[in-house]
Amino acid sequence: MNLADRVLAVNNDLPIRTELPVHSGKVRSVYWLTEADSRRLIAEKGYDVTADAPLAIMVISDRISAFDCIWHGEGGMQGVPGKGAALNAISNHWFRLFRERGLADSHVLDIPHPLVWIVQKARPVLIEAICRHYITGSMWRSYAKGEREFCGIELADGLQKDQKLSELLITPSTKGILEGIPGVPAVDDVNITRSDIEANYAAFNLQSKADVDVYEKLLQEGFNVITEELAKLDQIFVDTKFEFGYVTDASGNDKLIYMDEVGTPDSSRIWDGPQYRDGKIVEKSKEAFRQLLLNHFEDPDILLNKDRMEERKALAKDNALPSAALMQVSKTYCDIAEKITGEAIVLSDNPKQEIIDVLRVQYGLIDD
Repeated sequence: MNLADRVLAVNNDLPIRTELPVHSGKVRSVYWLTEADSRRLIAEKGYDVTADAPLAIMVISDRISAFDCIWHGEGGMQGVPGKGAALNAISNHWFRLFRERGLADSHVLDIPHPLVWIVQKARPVLIEAICRHYITGSMWRSYAKGEREFCGIELADGLQKDQKLSELLITPSTKGILEGIPGVPAVDDVNITRSDIEANYAAFNLQSKADVDVYEKLLQEGFNVITEELAKLDQIFVDTKFEFGYVTDASGNDKLIYMDEVGTPDSSRIWDGPQYRDGKIVEKSKEAFRQLLLNHFEDPDILLNKDRMEERKALAKDNALPSAALMQVSKTYCDIAEKITGEAIVLSDNPKQEIIDVLRVQYGLIDD
């Protein structure tokens, strides 16, 4: 079988019963279920949500996004084999550990297939929270230019690239464009401070000022759980993004939960421990693919300069990457997923048909 056929590239055309448009992001597509199907599944499966909670099917693809573009490879390969299953498996693993250790639940209610989640609708907190334990990436680039304050936190002079920081830094930014918040520009992804959040918690969709502490506690505890588990595998958890939202459980209690994905190679940096101790950085995350792209094209400024976005889009559209490059990304993602979960990532022969079959037979969500 052609490897390209085992990649789920298009995930917004499944015949799942829905009355709303399919929301398709860079990697995932969301199908909101009808009210009747949501109520039926809640009753049949016993999900811990209110009887009228809106549910959705979230289907992850194998597409790969970097520098705000989707990339493809030779031979019609429109994604990275195994990438979607690897991301879901890793998130599933961390969400389960968070729940078992009493941190918080997630938006995931059920896992019908390695590429599929059944999720509950959450009221998102409008903060993208980045936790950093090492100075690298964009923070290092700013630090090297002389910047010392990050989201209200002052860093000391004399730090070296890729050095471990003395404490975990939380450097939040806005999720979406938020208007009318004093001192916070109305642009997407702008850095904010803890003081900004405390003074304007309602504008960020937090229910109370006390929930700022809950949010920060879940960040730190979630980061620590992943750090400790990766350390057992001699892997280093460098930094990550967390997202949160509110849901209401079957008893009517509102609770803050983890959502989106967590601790994955797409949302985090993970380094190999032995190599780091030898003074080398070996990425077990998407950062390796970003570096590959920067080295692959003659003019890397196109990828880094936001003013050259049209050129960048053309670069992604017109250039099929070597299949060996995408297979290296596949190996990076599948290897770290298998290390973390202890289970092999199995490629589907026909992922789309598998998803249709399971949602038809076990969940009654596909019309015959």
